[in-house]
Amino acid sequence: MSHTVSRRLFTSGALATAVGLALAACSKNNSGLPGGAKKNGDTVVISVGATPQPHVTILQYVQDNLVTGSGISLDIVEINDYQTPNTSLADGSLAANFFQTPNYLAQQIADKGFDFMSIADVHIEPMGLYSSTITSVDQIPNGGKIILNSDPANAARGLQLLVQAGLIELDSSVELPSETDVTSNPKNLTFTFVDGAQVARSMTDADAAVINGNYAIEAGLVPSEDALVLETAENSPYVNQLVVRTEDKDDEHLATLAKLITSPEVKTFIETTWSDGSVIPAF
Repeated sequence: MSHTVSRRLFTSGALATAVGLALAACSKNNSGLPGGAKKNGDTVVISVGATPQPHVTILQYVQDNLVTGSGISLDIVEINDYQTPNTSLADGSLAANFFQTPNYLAQQIADKGFDFMSIADVHIEPMGLYSSTITSVDQIPNGGKIILNSDPANAARGLQLLVQAGLIELDSSVELPSETDVTSNPKNLTFTFVDGAQVARSMTDADAAVINGNYAIEAGLVPSEDALVLETAENSPYVNQLVVRTEDKDDEHLATLAKLITSPEVKTFIETTWSDGSVIPAF
């Protein structure tokens, strides 16, 4: 069996495709496999797009330790932004992606018309509030600047974390709150929204930054130690999922991947590799 893994690095827009073209693309290839999957002898090679940490690391563990005898192999496509994995799944470049949470997936489906669904809940990465200058929420000054992820789903999630921190209040009737839904802001905080991959890098330009777990890990932060405030992981709605096109939900090869990525071996790997609780199994 071939265990070859192709590691490729894409930046935002590298595979950007007009949504209309993406949705019109035929997702089945000539072999009858989903787009982004191909035969290599007796093995089906599945192309999976993922952000580097912890997603690529988890997929690499599956590739190195679990695919033998399963009939599949993984072509792991490393992607550094939150837009390319879905456009590439829609246009058939990928057979699956592994980076997003249910709220983000729902927002992408609503905004862009993707016909996707999750086939596995894999792990949770608590979002945190971090600072390079202060050590507690109480030290955030009046008029302080907070940086958040700019996409609507993660911006809303970040604002909810600021509610948890006691810094603001939001209109509770709004399902996907934005800055305009802040109803109380005692410290007159200002909010700056940047691309998710840039939040950690921009932290020194603000009093604090709300950083997604994967980007915090990439930046060398330890969420359980470095976050001023960290989301509660128990019963979190923000599980990271393995996502496919809906028409491929019953594909046997993708089902095999879903089974392997939620196996006891992967659970132990996650718990051992991220024993600090920055990544938590969701199965």
